[in-house]
Amino acid sequence: MPTQPEGFVAPTPVPELGRLVIWDVRWSATDPTQNHEAYRQGHIAGAVYVSMTSHLAGHGAPAAGRHPLPDPAKFTDAVRMLGLNDGDTVVIYDAVASSAAARAWWLLRYAGKKEVYVLDGGLDAWRNADLPLHAGEVLPRIGSAYLSWGKMPVVDTEQVPEFVQNHGILLDARAFERYTGQEEPLDPVAGHIPSAVSAPGADLTDASGRFLPAAQLREYFARHGVQPESAVTAYCGSGVTASKTVLGLALAGFEGALYPGSWSAWSSSRDHPVATGEAPGDMPTDL
Repeated sequence: MPTQPEGFVAPTPVPELGRLVIWDVRWSATDPTQNHEAYRQGHIAGAVYVSMTSHLAGHGAPAAGRHPLPDPAKFTDAVRMLGLNDGDTVVIYDAVASSAAARAWWLLRYAGKKEVYVLDGGLDAWRNADLPLHAGEVLPRIGSAYLSWGKMPVVDTEQVPEFVQNHGILLDARAFERYTGQEEPLDPVAGHIPSAVSAPGADLTDASGRFLPAAQLREYFARHGVQPESAVTAYCGSGVTASKTVLGLALAGFEGALYPGSWSAWSSSRDHPVATGEAPGDMPTDL
């Protein structure tokens, strides 16, 4: 077994705890059509393709956000179709920076699976280690995994105002330009949730896409107000990059909650206040 913190695994060796299941969750928010084809062209041996939109997210009204949590029964059916059984060890990878992989990691942990790891640096790290890839499609045998929903902390839209009014730390994992409102490529409203602190998920990994060492992650989060006793919630545009922040917090030794609906859910209602600029702003007390 690797000696790295929970949720982290280097390109080699992989954990040897149970039957190994490998998920390829490469995903692009701007061009989702390329993901499955990229998998078919080359993936780690035995890896099963996992779709962000079909497997790792539900579908609902705008108030639920772009990538709401999947229905528990449907997610259970999905992971069984993907070949997952109780006792399996799951290693998840995406292209490089681990945001999509972290979403799958978080969902499996939320569903009660403990032996779940992210391939640090993604498929780029695998390639750079001169390790082989296989073309084509892997069709797994149907599994029988049992899931127990609700094992990771979450905050929903209605709870956000009370969370920040009670001095919780709300981390915005989007790019700084989206936080300030200078740019908004995906959602109709630009800006951030009042009181949120900008902490881009991209800052948690180095230029190669690998997570920073635990000590550097602790220093990074401390600069954003996170202490061992802090209540912390992460959000992004739709709950994907924020999952990477929750994973980064775990690697640093902190527990963080996820706001799955994130900015796409918050900004869907005109009743929700919006802050712009570099300052966090203040959450109104009458919400």
